[in-house]
Amino acid sequence: MAAARRGKARDPRAGFRQDAGEPGPAVPQGLIRAARKNGQLNLAGRDLSEVPANVWRINLDIPEEAHQNLSFGAADRWWEQTDLTKLILASNKLQCLSEDVRLLPALTVLDVHDNQLTTIPSAIGFLENLQKLSVSHNKLKNIPEELTQLKHLKSLLLQHNELSHLPDGFGQLISLEELDLSNNQLATIPSSFASLTSLVRLNLAHNQLKNLPAEISAMKSLKQLDCTKNQLETIPSELASMASLEQLYLRKNKLQYLPEFPSCKLLKELHVGENQIEVLSAEHLKHLNSLCVLELRDNKLKSLPDEITLLQGLERLDLTNNDISSLPCALGNLPQLKLLALEGNPLRTIRRDMLQKGTQELLKYLRSKIQDDITSPNEGSPVTAMTLPSESRINIHAITALKVLEYSEKRAAVIPDEIFNAVGSNSVTTVNFSKNQLNEIPKRIVELKESVCDVNLGFNKLCSISLELCVLHKLTHLDIRNNFLTSLPEEMEALIRLQIINLCFNRFKIFPSVLYRIPTLETVLLSNNQVGSIDPLQIRKIDKLGTLDLQNNDLLQVPPELGNCVNLRTLLLEGNPFRTPRAAILAKGTAAVLEYLRSRIPT
Repeated sequence: MAAARRGKARDPRAGFRQDAGEPGPAVPQGLIRAARKNGQLNLAGRDLSEVPANVWRINLDIPEEAHQNLSFGAADRWWEQTDLTKLILASNKLQCLSEDVRLLPALTVLDVHDNQLTTIPSAIGFLENLQKLSVSHNKLKNIPEELTQLKHLKSLLLQHNELSHLPDGFGQLISLEELDLSNNQLATIPSSFASLTSLVRLNLAHNQLKNLPAEISAMKSLKQLDCTKNQLETIPSELASMASLEQLYLRKNKLQYLPEFPSCKLLKELHVGENQIEVLSAEHLKHLNSLCVLELRDNKLKSLPDEITLLQGLERLDLTNNDISSLPCALGNLPQLKLLALEGNPLRTIRRDMLQKGTQELLKYLRSKIQDDITSPNEGSPVTAMTLPSESRINIHAITALKVLEYSEKRAAVIPDEIFNAVGSNSVTTVNFSKNQLNEIPKRIVELKESVCDVNLGFNKLCSISLELCVLHKLTHLDIRNNFLTSLPEEMEALIRLQIINLCFNRFKIFPSVLYRIPTLETVLLSNNQVGSIDPLQIRKIDKLGTLDLQNNDLLQVPPELGNCVNLRTLLLEGNPFRTPRAAILAKGTAAVLEYLRSRIPT
């Protein structure tokens, strides 16, 4: 025996060497011991071409160390080992799994994604406790019927394989909550899917489906359905009865029209871009009370119905690359809309430069068109014997009905007192004193501080901002473009609700520092000034900032750290003297510019 021990001890590396017949690198004994204690074994990324037999038999064989150690401490009681419940074999070179997988009946998680598997062993049906099975990114051509026996399976990930059909018994997976079949070759879905009543997320994207079975509507728990990039020409009307549905992706199909959604009261996101849809009607919209995202880009829409205003919760509306020539002005009244994408449409009623100013400016413009329609040139309080002469030029209707106080395009150096007197006890939300000759902000504007949220003082001769403006604590929109401003007062940080500020065509040489301390800002328009630098670390503090326009300034460089402002949806930098990013990068759009800047951050 001693001689045998000496023979074994001849080569101190013997325990680490791999014999010619072994399946890839050996599994360290330390991992096996730990797995016996905690029930989890992670063998991901170990170049295994086969799973070592001792892994399948981990809970059956007496550990090797038990033969050598006869005095066991509490930590070494192998007979008290934990059954293996989690086995991760991802990112190896496995071409098959042994039928010995049945020797691990306690498994709740089996992850074999990113291998070269062409089949799943029929013994998978013995893993009656399995709750999550990930076999994505392999080369599976079919699924064994035995897999449908896994009554406790909650998550099944089969994306990126070569599946062309599914077993009919799929509906037996009654506990399934997540099923990903994307990026396969499926042409049909078994009708037994109707029995998957616990399913919450179903991904069928990037297959070859020409239709969806009507039975899919029986999935009463389904919240997310992704059918992107198939060959769907129609959607079953039964889909409209799926009351739990929150996200529906139908992009990149062949749909010519949308179904109506009378029961989809909870639908938050509807993505139907890159189809052939020509009409969006009131019937499509009137039931979608919860909709936040409506994506219709790259279709053939010619118009939008006025009923778009029924979508009061809408935050994103993407109409890029359609055939829309005009917009309903009522679109400007959508209270939550933060992104309106219109590029690539033959719009005739809206100037191109207006489209480039960002969503909030565009909505504001549309609202102004509503007011133009309501307030005709002769409208206002009729001149009677009881009307003061000065009041005949005041639009009382605008004050009382529209809550708008307007005195614009009068070339006035001061705002007459009777304009403010006319407000009386009315609540005014919008003030428009633009296109005058004002060299200071009217002091009486403070009288409106309890209600005003939109102030337009653009196209005047203001050289500074007085403190009267800084007490308008409900202000959300401030337009002071085309003035002679060089700075903003620090007291403006009291404007804790300010979302949009337009400072274009002024004389700023630096980015106004007070803006860094107004975290509610969503849009900053500062084009056509003389700004020479920006502080990217400070800008990140404005974490809601989605649009930043710095066109036609004096920026000699763009700090790479600006790329970390990941919430920016629109960053406009054209017309500055910096050399990088080059024009070709800028032309690719905001996402490409931010990615380029991040790549330049020193590491």
